[in-house]
Amino acid sequence: MFPIGDDNPTLRRPVVTYALLGTIFAVWVLVQGAGFDFHALTASVCNLGLVPGELTKRALLGTSVPLGTDPEGRFWVCQVDAEPVNVLTPLTSMFLHGGWGHILGNSLYLWIFGNNVEDSMGRGRFLVFYLVCGLAAAAAHVVLDPASPVPTVGASGAISGVMGAYLLLYPRARVRTFFPPLFIFHVPAFVVLLIWFAMQVFTGLPQLSPLRPDVSGGVAVWAHVGGFVAGVVLVKLFEDRSLVRRRTTVGDARATYDPSA
Repeated sequence: MFPIGDDNPTLRRPVVTYALLGTIFAVWVLVQGAGFDFHALTASVCNLGLVPGELTKRALLGTSVPLGTDPEGRFWVCQVDAEPVNVLTPLTSMFLHGGWGHILGNSLYLWIFGNNVEDSMGRGRFLVFYLVCGLAAAAAHVVLDPASPVPTVGASGAISGVMGAYLLLYPRARVRTFFPPLFIFHVPAFVVLLIWFAMQVFTGLPQLSPLRPDVSGGVAVWAHVGGFVAGVVLVKLFEDRSLVRRRTTVGDARATYDPSA
């Protein structure tokens, strides 16, 4: 199952959510070639993606990670280096993606959950909250896999923080959830979000084993967990209580309004 929308209106236009989505897609098109330019895509992932071993210095310089074969049949790798830009990759990696499915999935979740969280924090606070959750997600990934030479990209860590905030702010909001192949149900947000979180934890648990079996499919699930936990922990610090009260007042008025009166 996966969410496709919610029944939780906003009181103000979610400018920051729109701006984040616009930035993500602008980077995807202008920097990564919209996934159609193999060289732009691989260069962006290799040079601007988060490589834990580069930050911790625990991956050997020159270690190669395969990135695939280009249209001319040449095999490309990403090598661990010591470039100064590496210290910025926890931030730059938030705005990069590995494919159309990756960016569309992340954008859908940000579209569904971001506007309401922004509505309860205000625009400036929400932007800072989003970035902090993304950095917390990156930190969790580095801590759990400090020697990894594999570059990781994606907004999912920051968006996981937004989902954690939504869980505390709107646990009973109705989320339209698609159950393949045909069914759509309105499910309380806390059910959708807690199931999603549990799936991340259970997927990531085998990575804690000394044998470290790879069952994550290449997804940095502990970044998702770290971002989500950061969102839950930080939401009360970032929420604007006046906006929350206003949303509550308007919501109560809508709930009691009788259009036939």
